[in-house]
Amino acid sequence: MLRRILLCAGLLAACLPALPAHAWGKLGHRLVAQIAEAELSPAARAEVDRLLAGEPDPTLAGVATWADELREHDPDLGRRSAKWHYVNIGESNCRYEARRDCPDGDCVIEALKTQTAILADPDAPRAERAQALKFVVHFVGDVHQPMHAGYGHDRGGNTEQISFRGRGTNLHAFWDSGMLNSQRLSGDAWLARIGARAPSSDAVGAVRLPPPAAQWAVSACRVAVAPGVYPPRARIDETYVQAQLPRVEQQLRDAGARLAALLNTALAPPRH
Repeated sequence: MLRRILLCAGLLAACLPALPAHAWGKLGHRLVAQIAEAELSPAARAEVDRLLAGEPDPTLAGVATWADELREHDPDLGRRSAKWHYVNIGESNCRYEARRDCPDGDCVIEALKTQTAILADPDAPRAERAQALKFVVHFVGDVHQPMHAGYGHDRGGNTEQISFRGRGTNLHAFWDSGMLNSQRLSGDAWLARIGARAPSSDAVGAVRLPPPAAQWAVSACRVAVAPGVYPPRARIDETYVQAQLPRVEQQLRDAGARLAALLNTALAPPRH
């Protein structure tokens, strides 16, 4: 009887759509980091190399998904940082109020500000700055993923079930990685394609400290709540992909440009 119950539970779990663990998926986060790395100033690049020395892959792309993997390697920090990956402002017409939307600083907007401050402090211990760098790389990607700034009632599209090419998934997962994977391009091909796209005008130039993370989240939220993003009849077709994929690509391109600008500012040598 016990074996039968366990078997049925396993079959039921296999039929249920898995909730995504990674904003943008590994591919998207790596693309943001690779775009940023190519646009680092010499001073910022040298500091990144110094801070990441000893990492298995001491590059921005190599640490881009570290914050999503904490649940496996550092469960305590993973629990404490779980709310730092998103902010729900869709129900508020994409207007951000820290007291309402980010109590105790537990959202991607305030977490990005906090970690950037640690990173930019030349007197902070190297280990703390290295950890902050890994958080910053990841959170800049997260805050540009529209579903990470969208509605709270459906957990950023996690409970919005859809079908695409005859397979079930959820809207969050489709925006994380489903649209990118549907094109069957290699990472290098995606990098060339997105890297060739011009960043938005407000994504170019220096980024002040603390970073304007709320502004980035508001822009991402407006993508998430735009007409047509939530498909009628919970069915997504190729027309939907053709309409929304350019938005995904632009968000990734802007995230890379802003991450580079943020690191160039935060890691600039102190002026005397």
